[in-house]
Amino acid sequence: MRSRNAECTTQNAQPRHSAFGIVHCCRSSRFALLVLAVTLAHATPAAARDFLWKVTGKTGTVYLVGSVHMLTQDFYPLSKTLEDSYKQSDLLVEETDLAELLAPQAQLLMLSRGMLPSGQSLDQVIAPETFAAVTRRAAALGFPIEPLKRFKPWSLALMLTQMEWQKAGFDGELGLDRHFYDRARLDSKRVQGLETAEFQIAQLDGIPMDLQERMLAEAVDDVDSEMANISTLAKAWKTGDAATVERIVLEDMKKEPAIYERLLVARNRNWLPQLEALFNRSGRAFVVVGAAHLIGPDGLIAMLRARGYQLEQM
Repeated sequence: MRSRNAECTTQNAQPRHSAFGIVHCCRSSRFALLVLAVTLAHATPAAARDFLWKVTGKTGTVYLVGSVHMLTQDFYPLSKTLEDSYKQSDLLVEETDLAELLAPQAQLLMLSRGMLPSGQSLDQVIAPETFAAVTRRAAALGFPIEPLKRFKPWSLALMLTQMEWQKAGFDGELGLDRHFYDRARLDSKRVQGLETAEFQIAQLDGIPMDLQERMLAEAVDDVDSEMANISTLAKAWKTGDAATVERIVLEDMKKEPAIYERLLVARNRNWLPQLEALFNRSGRAFVVVGAAHLIGPDGLIAMLRARGYQLEQM
């Protein structure tokens, strides 16, 4: 199965299928994709667990999965535990219903909201040193800077980050979200989203310009060293090592408290009532959200435990 939800390419410097969920776009889009785009690590199978929790309430059960949105083909097939948990569920819940996200209207909205107003260009809204770094990174990727000057910093940060990962061999069409979305369609299972595509776009577009610039600066800074660090995070995710993922990801995210609150914590709070409603159903729900949403004191795991639910990592 293939996923388009994190794909982004450039045709006349226009992005397609932007980086949803915005879930992982916290400190910077580059580090965000350390969660979005991990690959298969060489773990010891006997010790491995999944980034998957079975959540049990008084009347129902929900499977909660930490998602990655860009993978390589080597990641498949998924573990039997993940696949069996999906098979036992009659409802797939993701951050956004991909049918809506992939519709032309959402793609056009993403493009229009990601563009600077007419008469304004990127070099006018960011510092000269940031623009120079962007120019160098674009050249390294083989893209001219002129068409890229049309984009807002947040949009360009996502675009450049995704280009780096694609260059490294990761494919936005191999993500976990699309894999299970395609499976659910084939299996005639219901699919629903926790929020709309329009809401996600607004969350990104509403980031203050100074924070957008920092996102962009970090997206083009020291990419090679960040790529080298992916192995540690990949192994932690693949083996279900939530503590290591939390240490690596959340420490970095929290350096930008406003974005951490806007793109992670506030959305977790918004999702919690919807997740709790799933326990009142007769069937089981399979919930796939970004891995960063599950971990830490503000994560969904902690929130559900605080409300008395029993959680078992599988």
